[in-house]
Amino acid sequence: MSFTAPAAPAVTAPTALRPSADVANLATYVSFGLAYVLGHGSAALSRGDAPLLDLPGWLPMALLGAGLAAGTVLATLAALRAQRATTDPAAVRTGQLLGALWVTAFAALFLLITGLSTAVDNPDLQTLLWPTGSGFVVGLIYVAEGATRRNTLHYALGTWLALVSAAALLLGDPAFYWVLTLAGGGAYALAALLEHRRLARRG
Repeated sequence: MSFTAPAAPAVTAPTALRPSADVANLATYVSFGLAYVLGHGSAALSRGDAPLLDLPGWLPMALLGAGLAAGTVLATLAALRAQRATTDPAAVRTGQLLGALWVTAFAALFLLITGLSTAVDNPDLQTLLWPTGSGFVVGLIYVAEGATRRNTLHYALGTWLALVSAAALLLGDPAFYWVLTLAGGGAYALAALLEHRRLARRG
């Protein structure tokens, strides 16, 4: 009588996590960086007791808003291109949820700033809260995107923007505009340079 040893159970290698879609952020960084430099920079130069430039009060906010709007569109397009380049349904769904986060975050920021300005009966409060609040929200979104996509540069930039935007509130007008211009705009310039190198290495 012969005995046959039972077959050893098959050992299955652990399934590797599929990377999230890689998003090229260079155009977004450049657009947001210009918004910081032109929008906050013109506000810094035209506000205060001794302004260096005589500019219409609406111009800095218009420059900032135009740059942020263009950057948001470019970020959306970059995310859509990355989604089309992947066949992973989970990565596509993640990209869609992160895209919806931009709408939710800025809608909540609008309600917060409008409600707070009305509650304290100080409409001028919006000129302080919108520049810092938008930087804070964008920074936190970058942190979420960077963590999800495992993009260290994006995560680091978001962390810096959130901290700088919050810290700028400790300063008066126009000092906090200078902080946002130099610290925020400079961070975007550095991030754009590093992103260019990253994309070049990726080929």
